[in-house]
Amino acid sequence: MRDERASAPTGMPAPTRAGEAMSAERYIEKVQTSIQLVLETQREPIAEAARILVTAIRDGKRLYSFGCSHSFILTEELVYRTGGLMLVNPIYPHGMNLSVRPMTMTSQLERLEGLGNILLRNSGAGQGDALLLASTSGRNAVAIDMALEAKARGVSVIGITSMAYSRSVSSRHSSGKKLYEIADVILDNCVPAGDAAVQFEGFAQAVGPLSTVTGVAIVNALVCQVVQELIEAGVTPPVFVSANLDGGDEHNARLLAENADRILYM
Repeated sequence: MRDERASAPTGMPAPTRAGEAMSAERYIEKVQTSIQLVLETQREPIAEAARILVTAIRDGKRLYSFGCSHSFILTEELVYRTGGLMLVNPIYPHGMNLSVRPMTMTSQLERLEGLGNILLRNSGAGQGDALLLASTSGRNAVAIDMALEAKARGVSVIGITSMAYSRSVSSRHSSGKKLYEIADVILDNCVPAGDAAVQFEGFAQAVGPLSTVTGVAIVNALVCQVVQELIEAGVTPPVFVSANLDGGDEHNARLLAENADRILYM
């Protein structure tokens, strides 16, 4: 009998035997399950977070975003992005994003107490502003210090974390606190402890992390909700148009100039 696997196109996964699920499919199914769980459980937290951001925008305040290592990807998704709010200012995780070498240093620096306070104090964030703060484990010192410093300065904190992960580990901060115990609102990214989701028989380490996929979905859903509420309130949302569309450059330049007092990344 001809082996159907041998006929698979070059570069494509070979077909699986009857009843055997492809691991690629298993990962996509895990993504779909997690996104559906976000949809079912995070409606009210997203609505509450949107109200915080809308209030800050209407009051002429600033928006900030931060995350260490891969969590900073959510900030990168929000900032200078087609269809995204112009007003989100990144707080760069100096030495903790993936451009640092050696890259393993990111894991050391995100545990360093005192650094999060310094980053927040020098960001310009103050009374009435809002901060999106992503940490999937919610346990490391930089995120916790930043949340504490933000709260002390009257900055509203919207945390993005995994409640399952955070509740399964201890804090690495001297306060004993984790992000979900400090933030004003928590958006649960609904990923498991350890983040990775696909397991294999005879291999201990799960693969296929989920937090970037669900985190990006959450922050973009949040932006959509904020824009809707601003429109309903009669406020024109400052949103980027693709620079690759005709008129995009002119649109973006005009709104960037109009909102220059709240945009710090230019």
